[in-house]
Amino acid sequence: MFKYEENPGYRMNDLTFLKEMEALSGQNISACYQCYRCTAGCPVVTQMDIFPHGIIRYIILGEREKVLKAKAIWTCVQCITCSVRCPNDIDIAHVFDTIRKVAIKEQKAAETDTWTFDKIFLDSVARHGRLHEIEAILRFKVEKKNLFEDAKMGIGMLLKGRMGIFPHSVRDREQLKEIFKKCSQ
Repeated sequence: MFKYEENPGYRMNDLTFLKEMEALSGQNISACYQCYRCTAGCPVVTQMDIFPHGIIRYIILGEREKVLKAKAIWTCVQCITCSVRCPNDIDIAHVFDTIRKVAIKEQKAAETDTWTFDKIFLDSVARHGRLHEIEAILRFKVEKKNLFEDAKMGIGMLLKGRMGIFPHSVRDREQLKEIFKKCSQ
């Protein structure tokens, strides 16, 4: 009688990671049948170490470390093309965002610049109702400890009116605070 444990080339799939990702993301990841439509539509796929369909496949296979340490989840620009193209309605962009959160929480992120910028961006929007570019860029540059790396380009953008020096705040910031409060629950 054949036993899976005795076959060294076969490894039983641990469904723990799949179930965890499905619970955290609210997506039916196991419905993926590897049609590659997510990968075929991705505008930044050439920059990824693991293609979108591969990330989903590794989740299904229980390859936790490989997924959490992938640079692909940080390369993703959250354009949701993958999610729109999925024939099984899996919100792949949301799955990637969920993976990012787990990778940060477990300190396994391949790169944290995207996460840092996202936090700074949302903080600026929460305060002003829209992005205050100068504030966000300066905070990011201070965090990265490379304040003057892009200074010439930044001055050029200021002179051409591409960025404003002062923030443009929305009128009803109380309503905005409520939106952020609901999102953080």
